[in-house]
Amino acid sequence: MDPLTPMITTNPFDDDKLREECGIFGVSGADTASAIVALGLHALQHRGQEAAGITSWDGHDFHTHRAMGHVAGNFDRDEVIRGLPGGSACGHVRYSTTGETSLRNVQPLYAELNSGGFAVAHNGNISNAMKVRRELIRRGSIFQSTSDTEVIIHLVATSSYRTLLDKFIDALKQVEGAYSLIVMTPEGMIACRDPLGIRPLVMGKLGDTIMFASETVAFDVVGADYIRSIDPGELVIVTNAGEIRSHRPFGDVHPRPCIFEHVYFSRPDSIVDGSSVYSVRKAIGAQLAIENPVEADYVIPVPDSGVPAAIGYAQQSGIPFELGIIRSHYIGRTFIQPGDKVRHLGVKLKHNANRALIQGKKIVLIDDSIVRGTTSLKIVQMMREAGAAEVHMRIASPPTKHSCFYGVDTPERTKLLAHKLDVGGMQDFIHADSLSFISIDGLYKALGEAKRECGRPQYCDACFTGDYPTTLTDQDDVVVTDQLELLAERVA
Repeated sequence: MDPLTPMITTNPFDDDKLREECGIFGVSGADTASAIVALGLHALQHRGQEAAGITSWDGHDFHTHRAMGHVAGNFDRDEVIRGLPGGSACGHVRYSTTGETSLRNVQPLYAELNSGGFAVAHNGNISNAMKVRRELIRRGSIFQSTSDTEVIIHLVATSSYRTLLDKFIDALKQVEGAYSLIVMTPEGMIACRDPLGIRPLVMGKLGDTIMFASETVAFDVVGADYIRSIDPGELVIVTNAGEIRSHRPFGDVHPRPCIFEHVYFSRPDSIVDGSSVYSVRKAIGAQLAIENPVEADYVIPVPDSGVPAAIGYAQQSGIPFELGIIRSHYIGRTFIQPGDKVRHLGVKLKHNANRALIQGKKIVLIDDSIVRGTTSLKIVQMMREAGAAEVHMRIASPPTKHSCFYGVDTPERTKLLAHKLDVGGMQDFIHADSLSFISIDGLYKALGEAKRECGRPQYCDACFTGDYPTTLTDQDDVVVTDQLELLAERVA
């Protein structure tokens, strides 16, 4: 993929949220592996709605079905599942953080290598993919997609190591950035996580069947038990005979998992790195109330992501929790507005004020984040039009000032409201009576850490702090190129 590809927005109502990355799910040792994977992908649909795919292995051949759109409608038909036979399967739901939106980029990606078939499902983003891709093309590789994931396949194919496992490890040591991977080969299934553990990956079990997923909620749906998280830098191999082996080729690692999984991305009924997402979000709301109190009649969440934090804020502050905004669940990402006037009014199709409740009241709105600020502006305006006496905004994360290059689709930095304005300027922009964010140390406290240690942060919090845990080779190359082009223009 080209990590600089512009954000693709299929629903302008949702363009003020950080995009979920992708979701992956793998099953090894089941009678109907692809059917289980399809169910698991349903539970992970929130992580990607543009496309979905499943690849299975029947002991002799690999079978793949990929399609644009949701899991439902593409994988709920018997003939599709019958076309994906075998005891092992892996699947992927996609939101394109890089690369174009087209069927050739839909995962799992599959290739025939010298050692046999190789299928891979990837959650994350390779931050040196462009540089590696250019070198591979120079050496004769031919790419079939614009996906950064394909870089891994070519690195495996061209590795000089003897065994497939060593080739795979060799490939991983040449890439930077974030990845959780599920790989299928004729020898078995491999699940791995990058050395920093930026993207999540968990392991589950149903009888003798081993499963891997982006979130534990996928196990709940299929009736499997959650075993543990895959450790940062760990490779777990499940052979066709059911043997499980763990490899740690990266030595000592200092994990920095994505802090935004706890704030927004993961479903509240998931367990992330051993913690209940729902409980953490309530704790974030409580800490937000401690740091940023206000006198009000009601605490109101911006649905749905603001609900747990709003409950925590209400419990800590003693202000009653109420549903002052009602969300319609029938407005999808593909809704198209026919004109600017309808676009402006469109937020009311998804969110509508509970006028009878909030008229004449002082309210505290709780949301998970502010990105561009356009949705917050519309929500505050809606509350005022419904008669709210005062509208105070409280955000369950620090200001989002920096772009993510690890598999989360964020606007370029210049379009982030917190990059352009301080908190006072943001408050004026959204027309709130007050606006406050949880502090970065407060967020860490809610996650069970004393504070953010500047020398070695426990999480990847680069979207808030600009402290990126890896080098950003492709981004640095672009900056240098831009500077050289600017210099050439000045000389001319």
